[in-house]
Amino acid sequence: MRGAAGALAFLTRVPVGAWVKLDGRDVARGSVFFPLVGAVVGAASSLVALGTARVLPAFLAAALAVACEAALTGAIHLDALADLADSLGARSRERALEILREPAIGAFGAVALVIDLLLKTGAFAALLAQDGLLPAVVACFAAGRVAPLVIGWALPYARPGEGSGRALTDEPRPRERALGLVLAGALVFALVGLRGLALGGGAAVGMALVAVVAWRRLGGATGDVLGAGIEVATLGALLAAVATA
Repeated sequence: MRGAAGALAFLTRVPVGAWVKLDGRDVARGSVFFPLVGAVVGAASSLVALGTARVLPAFLAAALAVACEAALTGAIHLDALADLADSLGARSRERALEILREPAIGAFGAVALVIDLLLKTGAFAALLAQDGLLPAVVACFAAGRVAPLVIGWALPYARPGEGSGRALTDEPRPRERALGLVLAGALVFALVGLRGLALGGGAAVGMALVAVVAWRRLGGATGDVLGAGIEVATLGALLAAVATA
């Protein structure tokens, strides 16, 4: 139960921390449930899209679905993506790490957010025009939430000392990482069948892109890298879902 609470606290803005005192080990144990939390967020966003599409054009319904996801997650993954994009303009690794902790969003971050939100909204709108929006989006969100498990395993933590991402680079045991991946795979294939290979491939491309950028720019992962990984992996899966619809 503490692990499930840790997963909710790390990936959403559900105030479980007000009811249960959590630490990094709870988040690490809860990483097994990351795909399930993603599936719930994807289901909620899909239902918003399907409900509002009855009275609104597809693009507006899709925009409301994306807004629903941002509300449920507190836009933490969007903020992480913007910070990582801004760090690309730094002239040194040290300055890049400093930028990740600054609250302001620069030009690179703003452009990354606009592109991400447009592509995600367009993907929702395209899937709305066809049957099967709900299972496809739920599968994509489940696949995207394994990004912290994969990137946290592939990269060391980029900073000395404590940080929000260290619980997922240092703590999860191989069994926990493996169970999280198995759960994601089971959810994806139960929802979309063999089409899940394409969705998983799209998510994997997104994770690999973020991991390579983080390794070259930062020398490792941070909490922002893991959050950006979720955002880009989910977008990659959504684009694959549109391409295979």
